[in-house]
Parts: sequence; structure tokens; C-alpha cells
Amino acid sequence: MIDFPAATVVHRRMPKEAFYKHLPLTKVLREKFISDVDRVFVENSLTKDNLNLTAESEIKEILLLALFLKKQEFDAKIIEAIAKQNPHKLIFLLIYEDSRQLAIWHGKLYFTEWVPSADIELKAQGFSLDEIWDSFIEQIAIYEEYAKTAGELSIDERLAMQEQITRLEKQIQKTEAAAWKEQQPKKRFELYQRLQGYKSELEELMNNSAL
Repeated sequence: MIDFPAATVVHRRMPKEAFYKHLPLTKVLREKFISDVDRVFVENSLTKDNLNLTAESEIKEILLLALFLKKQEFDAKIIEAIAKQNPHKLIFLLIYEDSRQLAIWHGKLYFTEWVPSADIELKAQGFSLDEIWDSFIEQIAIYEEYAKTAGELSIDERLAMQEQITRLEKQIQKTEAAAWKEQQPKKRFELYQRLQGYKSELEELMNNSAL
């Protein structure tokens, strides 16, 4: 569940027009906003005062925005446009029937997997809004298997490592498939050499992530 204090609850419906009329959307994306999004709610507003925080932060407010979707497959550029143009830090709760997904913008969009409504989880953890925001990035953007990476790695460093690992895993899968299909021994050997290089690089990254 989304575990925020009662003092943060807003649950205020926002007219869709308030978003797409003030966003630099193309005609196509504006039409997708109208066709894909049913309604929009500001569900929670997290501030220093309503969370009873004592530490100061650069961040002054974090909003949880709920988007009720007409279909599960929607254009993510809608979310990106809202996140990039809004002065607040935003967490997106995407709702389609009984499924839920979280999204956050941190240089790019990150999403959790779609899960049943009862299984969605997000906690406000930290002693300042800056720490709480970092915690949200960690909970949404960092895969569970990398969430407990030790050492002095920052969130950005962990995200970069995660993306490298994901890229290598895709390259390994693609190269393995190509090697199985290749009929010429010389080309197959070259693919296997490349494959071993990818696997060695991945092993090194995985070992570093476990330090």
C-alpha cells in the first residue's frame, strides 16, 4: 500500500484541461492525453510541515498524482510532459481497472511493474524531503535485486550501473541467439568471443554491485 500520513491527503480532482492546455504538447500527444486519460487527482501533498520534519530541504513539496487511465497501454510521453513542466516533484500513480503502476522522473522516466492494487507499495522514508525524494527514486527506479547495493554508491551511480547491467544482459541474449543461428564457423567463433566479452563485463559489474 501507499503509506503516507493522513495529514498529507488531498484527493482533489484536477480538470484534464488544466494539464494539456498549459503543456507544450503536440496535437497528436494532446489527443492521446484526452483519449488515454480518464481523470486526474492530486492524492497527496508532502511538505515539511505536514510530515513534521525538522531538517531543511531544497525540495519544498512532493505531490502524488493519480492518473486513471482508459487503457493500460498509454503513451509515456504524456507523463514525461507533465513531469518536466511542473515545478513540483511528482510521483505518478497510474491506475487501470484493478492494476497499479508507479512512475517517477529523474532525468528520464522510471516505472515499476504493473501490479494488483493491493500489492502497490510506496513509503515516505527519510528525515527531510530531499531524503524522502531519494527514497522514492530508489523504491521506483532501482530494481529490487540492486536496491540493497552496499558501499558508497550514490543513487545516480546505482542507476547507471543498473542500466549497464540491463544493456549487457540484452546484448548477451541477442548475441547468444545470433550464435545459435550462424552457420559459418568463423562468424560463429567471432560471436562466441564477443559473447564471452559481454559475460566477463557483466560478471565484473555484478561483483562490483555486491561489494
